[in-house]
Amino acid sequence: MDPVRFALLGMGVGAVYALLAQGLVVVYRGCGVVNFAHGALAMLGAFTYDELVRGQGWAQAPAVVTAVASVAALGALIHLAVMRPLRTASPLARVIATLGIMIIIQSAATLVWGASPRTVRGFLPRSPLRLGSLTVASDRLWLLGIAVVLTAVLTLVFRRTQLGLATRALAENQTALASLGWSPDLIAVLNWALGGGLAALAGILIVPLTGLQIGTLTSLVIVAMAVALFGSFSSFWLVTAGGLGLGIIQSELNRYVTQQGVSQAVPFLLILAVMVARGRGLPLRGSLVEHRPTVGTGKVRWRVVLPLAAALAALALWVLPAAWNAVMTYSCVIAILLLSVVVLTGYCGQLSLAQFTFAGIGAYFSGRLVAAAHWPFELALLAGIAGAAAVGTLFALPALRTRGVNLAVITLGLGSAVQAVLFNNASFTGGAAGTTVGPPTFLGIGVDAIASPGRYAVFTLCWLLLATAVVAGVRRGPSGRRMLAVRTNERAAASLGIDLVRTKLSAFALSAALAGLGGTLLAFTASTITYDVTFDPTNSITTVTLAVLGGVGYLTGPLLGSTLSTGGVGSLLTNYLGAIEAWLTLAGGLIFILLLLQDANGMASHNQHAVARLAAKARRRPPAGDARADAAQAADEPAPGAPRQPDTPAADDEPAGADLVVEGLTVRYGAVVAVDTLDLVVRPGEVLGLIGPNGAGKTSVIDAVSGFTGAVAGSVRIGHTPLENLPAHRRARAGLTRTFQSLELFGDLTVRENLLAADGGQGRLAGLRDLVRPAHQRVPAPAMAALREFGLLEHLDEVADRLSFGQRRLVAIARALATGPAVLLLDEPAAGLDDTASAHLGRLVRQLADNWRLAVLLVEHDMAVVMSICDRVTVVDFGRRIAHGTPAQVSQDPAVRAAYLGEPEPVTVPDEANPPGPGVPADPNVAPSRA
Repeated sequence: MDPVRFALLGMGVGAVYALLAQGLVVVYRGCGVVNFAHGALAMLGAFTYDELVRGQGWAQAPAVVTAVASVAALGALIHLAVMRPLRTASPLARVIATLGIMIIIQSAATLVWGASPRTVRGFLPRSPLRLGSLTVASDRLWLLGIAVVLTAVLTLVFRRTQLGLATRALAENQTALASLGWSPDLIAVLNWALGGGLAALAGILIVPLTGLQIGTLTSLVIVAMAVALFGSFSSFWLVTAGGLGLGIIQSELNRYVTQQGVSQAVPFLLILAVMVARGRGLPLRGSLVEHRPTVGTGKVRWRVVLPLAAALAALALWVLPAAWNAVMTYSCVIAILLLSVVVLTGYCGQLSLAQFTFAGIGAYFSGRLVAAAHWPFELALLAGIAGAAAVGTLFALPALRTRGVNLAVITLGLGSAVQAVLFNNASFTGGAAGTTVGPPTFLGIGVDAIASPGRYAVFTLCWLLLATAVVAGVRRGPSGRRMLAVRTNERAAASLGIDLVRTKLSAFALSAALAGLGGTLLAFTASTITYDVTFDPTNSITTVTLAVLGGVGYLTGPLLGSTLSTGGVGSLLTNYLGAIEAWLTLAGGLIFILLLLQDANGMASHNQHAVARLAAKARRRPPAGDARADAAQAADEPAPGAPRQPDTPAADDEPAGADLVVEGLTVRYGAVVAVDTLDLVVRPGEVLGLIGPNGAGKTSVIDAVSGFTGAVAGSVRIGHTPLENLPAHRRARAGLTRTFQSLELFGDLTVRENLLAADGGQGRLAGLRDLVRPAHQRVPAPAMAALREFGLLEHLDEVADRLSFGQRRLVAIARALATGPAVLLLDEPAAGLDDTASAHLGRLVRQLADNWRLAVLLVEHDMAVVMSICDRVTVVDFGRRIAHGTPAQVSQDPAVRAAYLGEPEPVTVPDEANPPGPGVPADPNVAPSRA
C-alpha cells in the first residue's frame, strides 16, 4: 500500500503547487505578465496573518480575511503604480518590473520581521485520518479539497461572470474591448487584486507545512510556474491536474529512487517535454509581434576604450587596495555574464533564465578538470567555455518550439533540474566542502585572486575586453543581423531564407560560452568552488534583471548593469553607511523600479538619448530622433552620418526565371478545408492574380506554397525542383520568396539592415568568422535595383519604422527581392494605400515581371490593380477555384459575378489587340490597364 499512501501525500504537496499557480494564471490572464513577485506576495500574506494572530491576538478567521484583503489591495496598487506606466514597454521590461517588486517586498519584510524562520499555526485540522489501512494527515486532504473547490470557482468566474468574460476578451483584443466600453486598466486592476488575494490565501495555507521564512515561498513559485505553464497560463483545471501530478510523481520518486535530485528534476522535465511537444516551430499567422528593447550599433571606439582599460589596469596593479580590486573583478565577471544576456535576449530575442546555470556548468568543467584530472588552468578554462556552449545548445532545443515567457519558465526549470541533480550532489562536486582548485596560473603567470587581487582583476578585465569584441563583431556581422531578424519576426526571417534552428542554436551556444567564461572566472576567485551556493539558478533572474536595467541591447549596458550587482561598486559604500546598511536592498529595489519607469530600454538607452539631445542643442538644431549610437559611450559608436554610395547591380546578378507549379494543393485546419485541390501555374515574366472574398483561402495558399503551414497535401515546385517537403527557409533559398499582408518588416533596423538580413550568404563558418572579424556585406544587387526603381535609395540608412506606410510596403518588396528569387508571392501589397499609391505600386509590380522575368503571384483586393497588371486571374471561393482566365474573361464569368463581384460597376479592360506597354501613363492618378 506504500504507493497509494505516498500518492496521497503527494496530492497534498501538489495541491500546494496548484494553489500558488492559480494566482499566477489570474494575473497572466489579466495583463499578460508572469508575476515573479507572486511568492513574495504569498509570503507577505502569511506574515500578516501570523502577526495578527500571534502579535495582536486576533482570531484566525478575521486574520485570514484581513491578510487576504491587504495583499489584494497591494496587488491593485502594483498595477496602478508600476505595471500601468509600463504598458507600452517590452514584455521583458514588464516581467523584470515584477522582480523589482519582489525585491522591495522581501527587503521590507526582512526589516520588519527579520530573517529567522517561524512556525505558523494553521487553521486546518491536522488530526490523522484513517482510510482503510492507510493513515494520512487530514490537512493534506483539506488542501486538496480547497484546491479543487477554488479551481471550480475560478473556472465559473472566468466563464460566466462579466469580469471573466471581459478578461478573456482582453487577452484576445484590448482595442475591441475598449470599444465596447470596458476599461482595460480596470480589468487589469481587478485581476491583479484577485491574483494578490489568491497569493496571500495560498501562503497562509502553505506555511504551516513549510514554515515561514523570507524566500521559501519564492522558491516554491518556480515550481508553481512550471505547473502554470502546463496549463498554458489559461486553464485552471489543467493547472490543478499538473500540480497534483507533479506532487504525486515527486512523492513516489522520493520513496523509490535514492539518487539525489531526481525527484525534483524528473517532474520538471516531464512538464517541459509536454510544453515542447505542444509548441510550434514557427508562430501562427496573426501572432502579435511584440515590442522589443532597442539595440545599439555594436561599434566600439577602441581608441577610447583601450587607453581607459590600460589606465584601469595600472590602477589595479599599483594603486587600488584589495577591496577595490575585488569589486573590479566581480564587476568584470558580472559584465561578461550580462554580455551573454545581450547576445541571447538583446540580439536574438530568446528570454532564457539559465545564464547562471551555464556559468556553473563552465565552472564545473574547468574546476573538476583542474582538481581531478590536474589539467592546466589554461586548457581547463577553454574546456569550461566549450562545455558550457555544448550544454547551452541542449538548452536551446526547447527554444525551437517555444518562445517568450514559456521559454523563460522552461529554461529556469532546466536550471533548477541541473541544480538538484548536479550542483547539490556532493558526490559529483568533490565532497561536502566543494572542489579545491588552488591558486591558478595563466601562461606561467600567477593570477591568484587572493594573493594577487590586482593581477586577477586585470586578468578578468582582459577577458571582458575580448568578450566585448566578440559580441561587437556578432552585432555588426551577418550572424548578428540574422539574430535580430529572428528576434523581431520569426515568420519574416524564415521567408528570407534565415534558418531559425541554426540561428537560435548558435545564439544559445555563444551566450552559454560567454556565461561559462564568466562562471569560470568567478569560481577561481576562491581556492574552493561551492557550486550549490555560487551558482543557484535563481541568480539567473537577477542576471537578466541587471542586463535589462543596464540596457540589454547595448554593449555599454553590461558595464552599467554590473555596477548595480551585489558585489559591484555599490558594495564599497557598505563600510561607510553604518546603521542604514540594512535599508540598501530596499532602496535598491525602489531605484530598480524608478529606472525602469524612467526608460524601460535601460540606462544605456537613456544616456544615448540624453547625449543626443545635448549634442543637438549644441549644434542649435533639433535632435535627429532616436540616434543609432551613443556618443557618450565608449563602446557604441555613432551610426554613419552620410549615406554610402549605392551598390551598382551587375546584369548577371538578376534572378533567373522559373515556373511555379502548384498541383492538387489542399490545406486543412482541423476539420475545415481552407484550400481544396487547387492547381496553379505562374510563368516567368507573368503576373497571376489570385482573388476571392474574405476567407476564400487566398493567404492560406501563399502560406502553404511558401511553407508556413503544416497540414498541406499536393505538390509545389519551382522549375524541376520539388518544394513540398522543404521548410520555409529552404524554399526561400530555392528561389521562392514572399511578402506579408501585415508587412512584418524588422522595424527597429534600418532599411539597409533589413535588406542585408535577406542576403543568403550563410556559409557554415560564417558565424565563427563573425566572432573574429565580421564580414562586410553589400546590399544585394536585386534589392538595390528595386530601391532605385522605387525611389528609396535616400532612405537606405533610415530606421524602417520611420518611413511612411507606402514606403514600408515598397521596402517589404525590395527585401523580398534581396534574396534573388525566381518566384515572388505578394500578399495584398496595396492594402492600406490610396488609389494613387496603389496604381503606382501596381506599375512597379508589373515592371518586376517584365524587366526581371519574375513569376509573380499576386493576392489583392484592389480590383483596379488586379485587372490592370495581371496577365491571368484565378478566382477562388471556399478554397476551390471557380474561374480562371484573362482579366476580361474573369470579369465576365457568371460564377465570379455571382460569388464574388455581385453586380459590380463595369470594369474597363483595354483592347487585347493593342495592350499598353510597360511604360508609366502620363496621368499618375489613372490606374493603368493590362489584359
